[in-house]
Amino acid sequence: MVFYYFAEQYARFQDAYLIQIYYLTMSELRFKVVDEAFNRKADPVEIPEERPEVYYGKYVFNRQKMFEYLPADTFSALCNAIDNKEPLPREVADSVAEGMRRWAIDNGARHYTHWFQPLTETTAEKHDAFVEHNGKGGVIERFNGKLLVQQEPDASSFPNGGIRNTFEARGYSAWDISSPAFIMGNTLCIPTIFISYTGESLDYKTPLLRALNSVDRAATAVAQYFDPNVSHVRSYLGWEQEYFLVDEALYSARPDLMLTGRTLMGHESAKNQQLEDHYFGAIPSRVEAFMLDLEIECHKLGIPAKTRHNEVAPNQFELAPIFEETNLANDHNLLLMSLMSEVARRHHFRVLLHEKPFAGINGSGKHNNWSLGTDTGVMLFAPGKTAKDNLQFITFVVNVMAAVHTHNALLKASIMSATNAHRLGANEAPPAIISIFTGTQLAEILRRVEESPNDDLADLAGKEGLRLNVSQIPEILLDATDRNRTSPFAFTGNRFEFRAIGSSANCAAAMLALNAAVAHQLQQFKTNVDERIANGETLRNALLEEIRTLIIQSKPIHFDGNGYSEEWRIEAERRGLDCESSTPLIFDAYLTPASIKMFSDTGVFTKVELEARNEVKWEMYTKKVQIEARVLGDLAINHVLPVATRYQSLLLDNVLKIKAIFPAEKAEELSGADMDTIEDMARHIQVIKSEVTRMVDARREANRITSEREKAIAYHDTVAPCMDVIRYHIDKLELMVDNEMWPLPKYRELLFIR
Repeated sequence: MVFYYFAEQYARFQDAYLIQIYYLTMSELRFKVVDEAFNRKADPVEIPEERPEVYYGKYVFNRQKMFEYLPADTFSALCNAIDNKEPLPREVADSVAEGMRRWAIDNGARHYTHWFQPLTETTAEKHDAFVEHNGKGGVIERFNGKLLVQQEPDASSFPNGGIRNTFEARGYSAWDISSPAFIMGNTLCIPTIFISYTGESLDYKTPLLRALNSVDRAATAVAQYFDPNVSHVRSYLGWEQEYFLVDEALYSARPDLMLTGRTLMGHESAKNQQLEDHYFGAIPSRVEAFMLDLEIECHKLGIPAKTRHNEVAPNQFELAPIFEETNLANDHNLLLMSLMSEVARRHHFRVLLHEKPFAGINGSGKHNNWSLGTDTGVMLFAPGKTAKDNLQFITFVVNVMAAVHTHNALLKASIMSATNAHRLGANEAPPAIISIFTGTQLAEILRRVEESPNDDLADLAGKEGLRLNVSQIPEILLDATDRNRTSPFAFTGNRFEFRAIGSSANCAAAMLALNAAVAHQLQQFKTNVDERIANGETLRNALLEEIRTLIIQSKPIHFDGNGYSEEWRIEAERRGLDCESSTPLIFDAYLTPASIKMFSDTGVFTKVELEARNEVKWEMYTKKVQIEARVLGDLAINHVLPVATRYQSLLLDNVLKIKAIFPAEKAEELSGADMDTIEDMARHIQVIKSEVTRMVDARREANRITSEREKAIAYHDTVAPCMDVIRYHIDKLELMVDNEMWPLPKYRELLFIR
């Protein structure tokens, strides 16, 4: 099989590129691109002369830009609407739009777009020029409040779960004033929600905003027990984005990477991550140049990128920002993922955000560090210095534990996908069972709060200076225990770290479920406390009694041990936690009576919206597995087997020549090893052929199913297992076939950036 390979080189005597075309076999292409990748040097990065504080937010319409470009009364009205979570008056929108247009044009923008988050878990945009007819045969640049606040982008081909038909194309996008507009390239991007003509959510931002409003109301009501001056509680998010980098030449020679984001075949490299020498190691120069370029672009767009380092697996890295309010942090993470791909191409890389792009080494997650804080400056998951502060701390921590316990199956569903299932099924990621790690100190405090029948002081063994009194909870030390890296939901000192989110996911899916569940729990908590107070109990006693009740009820979710162990899976099942591992069945948790009631009571989702989203989730699962199956079948039949058969023929030819030259007994001895290899290859080839046929038949059978849920289950149960078998036998062939004949770049070539 012959492929065209294009190589760009600088011309020697002119400022142009020379385009060279090579006609190569697949194996020749492999060696060509491997050589190109290994000899590539770091590209220079254009570093701004100013320090980051000067150019930070350069392309963001933040409050500084608003102050410069808006009239004083417009600026005041817009800030007031943002701060108090109130709708912006329509008469103010025209003034905002004009100022935003002038700022955008001053920074090189020629178009604008409503930037939204459809149910594909990516972002979407439709660009419009600022131009309008001027009535004189020409055009004038114009942008008004109507275009800023609301548009009708159609976008009818996005998945919607049956909420609207393709011929019913009307859908609306509406400006989210809490997330500032920004410029990407030459386009003004305006963050928006996306809803149907009948008002149902068709995106991730709408329910996220609903969930954040709900937790604001519920948490504020509880926080006012401790401080009546609290007016709002904000949800904060600090994500940690893991990713892989692969040289673009090697990426282009792997059709499976290009089409699915992961390698569907490939035997482990003899050296991968077992020495743990890549983790926090020196960053390769090419990668460091990419990281620097990316950070500069992030800072210009107001993304507070702060931390970068090598991750555990080779070619795996991480970027983490400073915490922000959850809605803005989520927008920034989606923007980052787009930005990473663009910047990577400038450095001849491709970014892999798939949760498990390579078998046998760690996959990539997106840890969501989540917290709540009041508008008075108190972080609700941070222990304080007074008894009242710590009673508030215990109140909110215990309510989170209760919410996670009640909705552990739902939270698992919120992070599950066809891609993340590969990572959660391996031992380098949190298991597909939701539990909470507290650490020994917090666990001991919870035990004492639960068990103490009076106000007696009690020393906590081994904790110098840490004492507990039910009515006078003392200062609690931070970071007194290690982190449990096997826990999917861990308390880490002043926040909870939801570690099970996949690297390619929209954080909103997990964050809206978590914030809604906590809001619902806090609503019930306040109802119960108020009822106790109405019956004559003091506030302190009412709070403590409800806290004790919740501690007892949520004990099954508390686990500080090894989440990877088989013993924990058995124990979790005994405790009544959800242990389902089938992705399509995990999605059922969205439609349980408890989930429907919780989302309805908090105003986050209607039952219709939940049913539609699940239809989309099942459909997306099916399509992703379907694409992978088709790619794997093609690679197996058209790439791997022809090469394996050719090499098998060479071995057979060698055996025949040996038998023609040597006596029978000697020939048998000399050709024995080749004959064993020939027989092993024949067996692997036969299994691959039969399994590809079985996979195709299973896919055809599944495609006849009309129910999206049942179709997804069929793909999970009948199609995906064939892929595992095919891969196993292809990987065995990779070890047998002559290295110079193998058509695809191998793991040892893909995984080590020089």
